[in-house]
Amino acid sequence: MKKTINIPIGSQHIALLEPVRFKFECENEKIVGVDSDVGFVHRGIEKACTTKFKYDAIGYVVARVCGLCAITHSMTYTASIEKLIGGEITQKAKYLRILLLELDRIHSHMLCLSHTCENAGFEAMFMRIMGDREDIMEIQELITGNRVQFDYISIGGVNRDIDAALAKKILSKLELVRQKVLGYMDEFTNNWSLSLKFKGVGILTLDDAYRFNAIGPLARASGVQADVRNEIDYLPYNEIGFKMQKHTEGDINARNLIRLNELLNSIEMCNNILEGLPEGEIFTKLRGKPNGESVVRFEAPRGELMYYVKANGSAMLERVRIKTPTFSSIPAFSHIFTGANYADAPAILASFDPCLSCTAK
Repeated sequence: MKKTINIPIGSQHIALLEPVRFKFECENEKIVGVDSDVGFVHRGIEKACTTKFKYDAIGYVVARVCGLCAITHSMTYTASIEKLIGGEITQKAKYLRILLLELDRIHSHMLCLSHTCENAGFEAMFMRIMGDREDIMEIQELITGNRVQFDYISIGGVNRDIDAALAKKILSKLELVRQKVLGYMDEFTNNWSLSLKFKGVGILTLDDAYRFNAIGPLARASGVQADVRNEIDYLPYNEIGFKMQKHTEGDINARNLIRLNELLNSIEMCNNILEGLPEGEIFTKLRGKPNGESVVRFEAPRGELMYYVKANGSAMLERVRIKTPTFSSIPAFSHIFTGANYADAPAILASFDPCLSCTAK
C-alpha cells in the first residue's frame, strides 16, 4: 500500500543553508512531485542601483549581490557600462580580470565540493577541502586586499597591479592547490561515499537539459556544450588555455567531476596569465557617460550570469536587471528530484550548488 506524504526542505534546513523551499510529495520513499519557492528574500539591489548610486559606483554595489561570485557580478556590470561608453581597455587589464574571475570559480567550486562531502556524511573530506580553500582566499587577498568583497574591477580596468615577486608567490600557492585537487580526483573517483554511491543518482538527461534550459556545470554534466567563456569576445579566453569540460552521464558524480576538471583548468589558466602577463597600464580613462541599452553575459561558477543596463546619458541609470544562474536552473533542478529517493535529496541539492544570495538580489 502506498503512503503519500508532503515533506518540506527549507527555507531553514541542515542540508540547505539557503532561503529557498522545496516541498516534496513522496510516495513511500520516492519523490513524485516537487514545488519550489525562491521568494523568501528581496534586498532591493536593482532598485537601489537606479535611485541611490551613480553608474560609476554600481560596480562595487553589485559585488555585494553574492560573496562567492562577487568578481563575476562586478565584471558583468562593468562590461555593460564599457559597452555603452565605448573605448578599449588594455590587454593587461583583461588578463588580470580573467585571473580574478577564475580564482572566484576555484574557491566557489571548492565550497560546493566540500558541501557535497558533508551531505554524503564525509565530514573529514569536507574539512580538508575547506582548509585547502584558504590558499585561494589568501591569493585573492594578496591581489586585491580583501578575502570576499574585492572591489578590484573598475570601469576602464582594474585597481591593483601584480609585480614579479607577487606573481611568483601566487604561482607557488596555485601549485599546492593543484596537487590537492589531484588528490580530490582520486577520492571522488574511487571512494564509495563520493563516487560509486552517487552514480546514476539525480540524473538530468541531455534532452531534459535542453528542455529545461539548464546552464553551467549542471548542463555540461549532461552533455550540453554551453559555456559563456567559449562564446564571448570581451575577454581573451582563447589565448590562455580555456578548455570546456563535459560529461554525459548527468548524475551527481558527473557534476562533481565537471567541477573538479574545471578546477584544474582554472588553475592552468591562472598559471598561464601570471607567466605571460602583458606589459602596459592596468587602467584606461573612458570619457563620457553611458547612453542606450546593453546586455552582457559572463560564465559565473554556477552558469550564465546576465546583466541588462539602460542608461540615458546622465549619472543615474534608468534600469539595472540581473538574471542569475541559480534562478535559471530551478526548473531543471526541480525536475531532477522527481523519481529520486527522498534520502538522496541532500546529495542532489549539494550537486546543484544553489546560491540564493544571487537570486534574492
